[in-house]
Amino acid sequence: MFSLDRNAATPLADQIELRLRELIAAGQMPAGARLPSIRQLAAQLQVSPNTVVTAYDRLVALGLIESRGTAGYFVSESSRHPVLPDAAVLEAGEEQEAVWLVQQSGDQRAGVLLASSGALPATWLEDGVTAAAVQRGLARASAGMASRCPPQGLPELRERLAMMLRGISIAVDAGRILTTFGGTHAIDLICRAFLQPGDCVLVEDPGYFLMFDRLRKEGIRLIPVTRRPDGIDLEELEAACLAHRPRLLFIQTVLHNPTGWSSSAANLHKVLVLAQKHGFLIAEDDVQGQFNPGHATRLASLSGLDRVIYYSSFCKALSPALRMGYIAADPVLLKALMREKIYSVLTGAALLEYVLLEVLAAGRWRKHLDRLNAKLLAARHASARQLTAAGITLDHPGEGGMFLWGSVPAELDLKLLVQDAYRNKILLVRGATFSAGHAFDSHLRFNVVFSQQPRLADYLRERLQSLAGAKEALSRASLAPIKAPLKAP
Repeated sequence: MFSLDRNAATPLADQIELRLRELIAAGQMPAGARLPSIRQLAAQLQVSPNTVVTAYDRLVALGLIESRGTAGYFVSESSRHPVLPDAAVLEAGEEQEAVWLVQQSGDQRAGVLLASSGALPATWLEDGVTAAAVQRGLARASAGMASRCPPQGLPELRERLAMMLRGISIAVDAGRILTTFGGTHAIDLICRAFLQPGDCVLVEDPGYFLMFDRLRKEGIRLIPVTRRPDGIDLEELEAACLAHRPRLLFIQTVLHNPTGWSSSAANLHKVLVLAQKHGFLIAEDDVQGQFNPGHATRLASLSGLDRVIYYSSFCKALSPALRMGYIAADPVLLKALMREKIYSVLTGAALLEYVLLEVLAAGRWRKHLDRLNAKLLAARHASARQLTAAGITLDHPGEGGMFLWGSVPAELDLKLLVQDAYRNKILLVRGATFSAGHAFDSHLRFNVVFSQQPRLADYLRERLQSLAGAKEALSRASLAPIKAPLKAP
């Protein structure tokens, strides 16, 4: 098909990606054409399969090729069409608005590099739920597609979830678990059950931007509290409690989104003391915690679920098509949550719950997660190296997870940068988007999987070097000696 230059400075994976892009652009590989399998191309080019996987993953992220499971990789039908009109950046001033950002990540528009996405690429999740697992899950249902699901969730599934939570030191039984349609549904149920318009709610700043808009929509007053590398700012938290008498605190303790930071045990102990002293509930979001490579301390473990509502989801790490999550809480709180679930969606989906039960019971979940975290660790190293070389300063990079929190020079206009990046088919999300008060922030969130792509580092390096060049020119001009005016003879 083509050859590689082993004496060139360009890495082999980059060469493979570039050559395939050229072949697709030239029409030599038309839409729908099947690419060689990973092993075939690796053998032909005499490289490791991982090198080919890296190149294929990048092409999938660009929308140029697509994976069709066991059938292999094919040139995408959208590769022959124009990608995005520039006007899409400025439509109705919506760029960087929460719903717009979620739409961009969900639509997966061909050619756009989702450098700040909150999701993993489809190719990384293919082996999580196989067609055979779906069939076996359905076979578990005695009434097949006519099976009903109890509002609290299938008892067998809740028992499996309880076993999983006990494995991370959260003492819980099946009676304290409620299934949901993912983490966002859990947040919705918590809002419905325990909050009313006018209530004050404590939120981390930066934090989950979509939740901020969800709370404002219901007339909730947001009280931002600064998030630091070791946890929420305790002095600010106590001051906010005294000033506002909050009803609830939303917090991410493990691999916080967007920073990737995890809270220390000492910080979490103090949070629990303040919750008891000031009488507020805590909603602990552990959606990202699945990507933590080691042991982590959680509020649900320290508290025994006293005043803590714990929730997580399988949508990020297992399958976005299998929209499944769960809540663990004290029975009194869980009763209120289940009442709201019945009011809003009546019950769960039996098919989804049986499939998830099969995945957990067969041991596929743990194996899938181990493979995923190994790939994420490698991606973190590659992305951190490239971003740092491009001029991005990484603040306290954590030990795992999807995100890196990187800053640019303060004088750089981030709003203009993200707009320009999108015109260049790169989706970046600025720090102010993650701020409950939309405060100025010089950070960008980076998804470590997509940020491996050299195209991102090349773009950022060019923009930051242009800024540095302009500063240097301005500095030289300001230091230049001023010539005295000529005197008349």
